[in-house]
Amino acid sequence: MQKFIALIALIAMSVSGVAHAQNRPTADQIIAALKPTGQIQAGTRGIRPAVAGQPAGVTSVAAAEAPTRCCGQAVAKMPSIDLNVHFEFGSAELTTDAARTLDELGRALSSQSLAGYRFRIEGHTDTVGTEDFNRNLSDQRAATVARYLEGKFGVGVGAGRLETVGLGESAPLVPTPPQTPEMRNRRVHVVNLGA
Repeated sequence: MQKFIALIALIAMSVSGVAHAQNRPTADQIIAALKPTGQIQAGTRGIRPAVAGQPAGVTSVAAAEAPTRCCGQAVAKMPSIDLNVHFEFGSAELTTDAARTLDELGRALSSQSLAGYRFRIEGHTDTVGTEDFNRNLSDQRAATVARYLEGKFGVGVGAGRLETVGLGESAPLVPTPPQTPEMRNRRVHVVNLGA
């Protein structure tokens, strides 16, 4: 009986470890999400829902077969991914956890598979604070991500491969009322803009 309980405990620990590991996509998973399967239509946003069965934070191109609307613009089929990049509260300072996530993104963007593409780094916030504060904060966070990628991986605004924009609380992943803290809305969305 004790062996059976130990086996169940080991399985539970393994399953929880797998689920936790999937919260940070690997470079290969990011490449798969950002690599186009067809021609990219430039000039539109690429915000898509997550697909069941994929690791948390990985957004699939197949998730949005038909264009939809978001933020007043048409959404085309552009490869993109939402990443949980954690910053210090109310600031654009990266946490240690954020650096690990950005290291995976940097490896992906500097890979041969994605070397010929340009990307937009979109910063997002939750609804805590004013709209102006959140837009400015998301601008700063997107710029911080680009500086990190450029400094560590040579992929950045100066290299002509990244552009940044802060969308503040205007495009939440999880709709919430004003002044509601929601970690899933504090994210970085990366969109492949094409060659």
